[in-house]
Amino acid sequence: METASIQFEPFAEDALLLRFDHRIDAAINARVHAAVATLQRDLPRLECVPAYASVLLRFDPLAWRDANTADPHQVLECAVRAALSAGESSPRAPHEREIPVCYGGAHGPDLVDVAQHLDLTIDEVTARHVAADYRVAMLGFAPGFPYLLGLDPTLAMPRRRDPRQRVPAGSVAIGGAQTGIYPEQLPGGWQLIGRTPLRLFDVAATPPSLLGAGDRVRFRAIGEDEFRHLEAEQRA
Repeated sequence: METASIQFEPFAEDALLLRFDHRIDAAINARVHAAVATLQRDLPRLECVPAYASVLLRFDPLAWRDANTADPHQVLECAVRAALSAGESSPRAPHEREIPVCYGGAHGPDLVDVAQHLDLTIDEVTARHVAADYRVAMLGFAPGFPYLLGLDPTLAMPRRRDPRQRVPAGSVAIGGAQTGIYPEQLPGGWQLIGRTPLRLFDVAATPPSLLGAGDRVRFRAIGEDEFRHLEAEQRA
């Protein structure tokens, strides 16, 4: 992997940020995940946290000092550049997840406004949202919150002017050119178009997050009866 374009930024005494770009772009995000796979293979002592166009590396400063360089960030940067230049490791095979979603009504209170804003019917919005193939670019904002790339560009929506203080867990939403799923009841300003009965984050589970960075996601439209049935199964 070419490393000349990667910016290395000390982020804290025990953190180093690798910045690949400043854009939300699928190709850039793929480079991020390829770099993470390589670093996890060659420098397993690092904790790698991928984002859209960057990777945060958490490390033990005492383990990254040498006799010639007092700054562990510089020592780590040299090691990272060497690892990435030596050759990429293929990212793990992505898990493919189907997420059932009940669109509109009480589960998607913004769906009508979204359709009107986009000059589409509710069915057209739902069909286009379901038809896309999504990839989890990163987890962030809250534990288990997936930022999904792949939204049909015709469904891009501005965020709400009046963010909600409480968004129900499982809410599927559009914010700009992205889709996300709220794993817990949280504040939020994205447009809510539906809700899944699946539990996205469980601290007692291994792993705790249903979705991981790099996973592939497809949405499936369901009715109220199936929503309630699946919700009951999750609680059992």
